[in-house]
Order: sequence, then structure tokens, then C-alpha cells
Amino acid sequence: MTDQKAQAARASRKSKKRIIGILLLSATLVSLFFVPWVLVWAWIRPLPASNEAQAEQAVAYGFSGVVVYVDKHGEPPGTYTAGWHDPVKKVPARADAYFKIGSINKLYTAAAIAKLVGEGRLSLDRTLADLLPELVGRIANTERITVRMLVQHRSGIPNYTDTPDYWAHPKATFEEKVALIQGAPADFEPGEDYAYCNTNYLLLNRIMEKTLGHGSFQFIQERILNPLRLSHTFASIQDVDIADMMSGFHQGHAVDLKTDDIGMVATAQDVAVFLRALNTGELLTEKERGIYVSIYEFEHSGWVPGYASFALYHADQDAVVVSFYSTTDPDLILWNLAEIINGRIARIIARGDA
Repeated sequence: MTDQKAQAARASRKSKKRIIGILLLSATLVSLFFVPWVLVWAWIRPLPASNEAQAEQAVAYGFSGVVVYVDKHGEPPGTYTAGWHDPVKKVPARADAYFKIGSINKLYTAAAIAKLVGEGRLSLDRTLADLLPELVGRIANTERITVRMLVQHRSGIPNYTDTPDYWAHPKATFEEKVALIQGAPADFEPGEDYAYCNTNYLLLNRIMEKTLGHGSFQFIQERILNPLRLSHTFASIQDVDIADMMSGFHQGHAVDLKTDDIGMVATAQDVAVFLRALNTGELLTEKERGIYVSIYEFEHSGWVPGYASFALYHADQDAVVVSFYSTTDPDLILWNLAEIINGRIARIIARGDA
């Protein structure tokens, strides 16, 4: 009887193992079904012979157009394009195209803040309540949120672009954007955590305007762009010939989004020159650089509907890479593809190929 019980117990254990094995196999098969295989293929396929070929591969994945600018120290800069500048008019991708750079603009804002602090015109320890008292009672914790926390995304203020359907109906004015998060509870206590938040930089630009007595972009132009001789960076699409704007598309929407006015526009070369100056010390004085190092980062990416942009600095190669991808999607598959392609471009550069 004891042997029979032991045999039954062993059989039960084997049965359970088989069931668990079947469940694990089923789960694996189901997960494989949902894997975006285009990402796997983009990652594992052999590197092409050049960045030009890599740009062509990117278009094959579904981007309407691609512009890649590479500036490696000691070598002539190169721009690599593929796809379309305007697919309707059959205009090929242009190296000198204007592109919506999205949150890359935070690098410019942070550099401007460092300059203002270095000149004693602004303090990183001033509070939001001091600088924008009209927001007291509208945004939580204004009396404890400092300029430093805003720059570092440690304020706890909710992100207005995360409100439902924001990108389907983006707001144009400061007041409209603030209204989206007015009265909302803080995401966390000031300084206690980190959360990337566009509201922080919306408020920083308003603080700069009040400090300067004029628009924040005017200061960026006078103190950052002009010294670097950058004449192809602007606050808005309103400042450029729309024919020079690269078309942008969001999957699920048939229309060209290039006429949507959402933030700064620039050429890839202008962004690259700025990024090199920011990283190598040409842009900031020693005092300003010390301030900047303590508050923000030295590369960035940007996303607005139709436009994904990356401003990257590879210190090991002393190489700046700016890449523009003119198609986005709601599931961010194309964003992940772009990041994979950026990594492959870095490997091509390290290999010594153009």
C-alpha cells in the first residue's frame, strides 16, 4: 500500500511538471506572437557598409524620411539622408531640412538657465511661489518647488502632455497648458523623486520671460545661437518657409503634420554644432558649466507627432550624432526602432566607416 502511495505521489508530481511545462511553453508561444519582430530583426541584422545605407534601411522600416548628421572629431562632418522631404511632392529628403526637435529644446533652456544663474540674475533656490506667485493655489507645493527642481524634473508637478488625448488636441498658450493640470495632486513631494515632465520646462520658460522682460527664445538666440553662428534654429514653424519643413506623419493619420506649430525647429547641422559646443565647453564659461553639470544632462531626444529627434554625444569617439525620423506611431514601435538604428550608427562610426 505504501509503494502504491509513493508511485501515485511520483505520478502526481510528474503530471504537475508536465502541466507547468505546457503552461510555460504556451506562455512563451503567446509572448512570441506579440513580439515586435521588426525590432529583433533591426537589432540582429548585419551592419550595413555605411551610414547612408543605414539611413536607407531605416526608411525600409516605415519612416517617411531620415536625416542623420555625424560630426566626429578629426573627420569632415557628414549628412546622410533617405526617403522623402515631402512624399506628396516627391521631394527627396534634404540635409538642410527644418525639423521639429521637440524636447531637445530642454538642452537650450537648461543652458540659458545656467547662464542666468551664473550672471546672478536668477537663483536655483528661488521657489515657484516667489517667481510666479500667480500660480499659488493653482499648482501644488509652489512654496517648496525650486528652480533647481524644475530643471531636474524633481518638482512632482503633473505633466500636462500626459493628460488624456493631449496630442490629439495640443494647446497653444501657457494658460491653456497650465489649466490642464491646475488643481491636480502632486505626483510626489518636491525633491523626493524624479519624473520627466514637460510642465517643468513650460514654467522655466515663463520664469525666464519674467526675469528678462522679454521672450526666453530671444535670450537663447542672443546668448547661445548667435555666438555659435547658428542661423537655422527658430522658436516656431512660423519663422521658416514651410516648404523647408520636413513632412511628418503619425501612423493612423493620413495628413502631413508639418504645419502643426509645436515648439522649436532646426536643421540637423545646427543642433549638432550646438551639442558639440555644449559638451566640449565652448558654449559655457567655466562657472556656467559647473552650474550646468549640477542640474542637467548633455544629450537629449525629442518627440512630437510626426517627428522623432535625437541629439547624442559619444564621448569615447568624440562624435556628435543628430538623427531625425519623420514618422511616429501610437505604440512607439518606431521610436524603439530609431533608438536601435542610433546604436547601429554609433557602431558604424566606431568601425571607421562613413
